[in-house]
Amino acid sequence: MDTKAAKGKPAGNARHYLSDIARQSSRNAAVSDFPSSVISGIDETPCFLVGEAPLRRNLELIKSIKEKTGAKVFLALKAFAMHEVFPIIAEYLDGVCASGPIEARLGKEKFGKEVHTFGPAYSERDMRDMLKYSDTIIFNSVFQWKKYRGMIAKSGRKIEIGLRLNPKYSEIETDLYNPASPAAGLGILPEELKGEDLAGVDGLHFHVLCENNADALVHALGHFEKLYGEYIPMVKWVNFGGGHHIARIDYDLDLLTETINVFKKKYNVQVHLEPGEGIVLNTGVLISTVLDIVHENTEGMAVAILDTSAETHMPDALAMPYSPDIIGAGGPGEKKYEYRIRGMTCLAGDIIGDYTFDEPLKRGDKLVFLDMALYTMVKTTTFNGVRLPSIAFIDMKNQLKIVKCFGYEAYKDRLS
Repeated sequence: MDTKAAKGKPAGNARHYLSDIARQSSRNAAVSDFPSSVISGIDETPCFLVGEAPLRRNLELIKSIKEKTGAKVFLALKAFAMHEVFPIIAEYLDGVCASGPIEARLGKEKFGKEVHTFGPAYSERDMRDMLKYSDTIIFNSVFQWKKYRGMIAKSGRKIEIGLRLNPKYSEIETDLYNPASPAAGLGILPEELKGEDLAGVDGLHFHVLCENNADALVHALGHFEKLYGEYIPMVKWVNFGGGHHIARIDYDLDLLTETINVFKKKYNVQVHLEPGEGIVLNTGVLISTVLDIVHENTEGMAVAILDTSAETHMPDALAMPYSPDIIGAGGPGEKKYEYRIRGMTCLAGDIIGDYTFDEPLKRGDKLVFLDMALYTMVKTTTFNGVRLPSIAFIDMKNQLKIVKCFGYEAYKDRLS
C-alpha cells in the first residue's frame, strides 16, 4: 500500500488517494464522530477508539450494494477483527473471510455467520482445525485442492470448495501489496488449470485489488474472464476478493453495482465481495499523549515523543510508508509550529511523521490519529515491551466504553 498513486489508479495507500478537499471532509467527519468531550474522557493512552456512527455509515453503503445486486459481502478479518462490534457488522454482512484456522474460529464463535477461509497453503493440522469452523475453503493450488478434497468430503460437514485464480493483472504498483505479482505465489495460473476436471469445485476466487476504485475492478474482471471464462459456468459463485474501497468518498458505487449485475446475468452465478478496509475506513482513531519534547531549543526541528509507536501500534506507517492524519494538524509548511512526531521505542526510525500545528505542542497534549481501525489492532506488537493500546468503543449516543486494556500479561503470554 505504498507511495504515489496515479489518478484513478491507487498504488494501495489509502492516505494518499484523496484530494485535499476530500481529506478535509474526512477530518471534519472525524471531529464530529470523535468529539473532544469523548476524547478527554479517555484517561489512559494509547487507546484505539472505534465509533458506531461511522461504522454504520459504511455498512449502510454495503447494504445498498447488497440490495441492488444480491451479492454476498464478507468482512476480511485480516484487516479488522474487533469482535466487540461483530454484532453490529453481522446485522449487515453475510459472514467473514479468514486467512487460516485461528481467524476462522474467531469468525465462527464471535460473528456467528458464514466463514470463508483462504490461505496460500494449509498444513494438515490447519486443515483439521478449519474443518470445524469453515463453511467454505478456498485453495491456492491444484495440489492442495486434490490433497485435501477427500478430507473435506469425509468431514461430515457441508463445506464448499473454491479455487483462487490469478488474472495476471493488477493496478497496484507496489509488489509488497500486489497479489498478482508473479513473485507473490498467489492464485492458480491458467496453464496450471488446463485440463483439470473441476467436479466438486463450487466457486472461483480472485483478489488483485488494494484500496482501488470500481474502475480497477472492471479492468481486472476483463482479464479474469479472458483467462478463465470457460470455467465460470461450471461453478455456483465467483468471489471478487477484497480491496474494494467502498466507503471512500469518491468511490463509484454505481459502477460497482452495474459490474456485479452484468456479470451475474451473463454467467448466472452468485457474486461474493470480501472488503476489509472498505468496511472500516475512517471508523477508528488512535489517541496518544505527548510524553516529552526534545531538541526544542536547537536550530533543528523539535521532536515530540509519544506514548504510542509507529513500529508497534501502526506498522503500516513504516511499511508503506505514510504519515497518518492528526486532528488539528497540518503537513510541513502548512501551520506555524513544526514537529517531528516519533514513537517511544528505541528504534531510531520509529518516526510517525513531520507535522505542523497552530499552537506549540505541550507535554501532556493528546494527539488523535485518524483512520486507525484498519490494519492496526490486528498488527500491533509488544516490541520493547511497549504496552498495547487499549480498545474502546463509542456508541450512537456518544457513550464511551473501554472494551479492553493490556499490560504485562499481554507481553509475557506471547513468549515463553
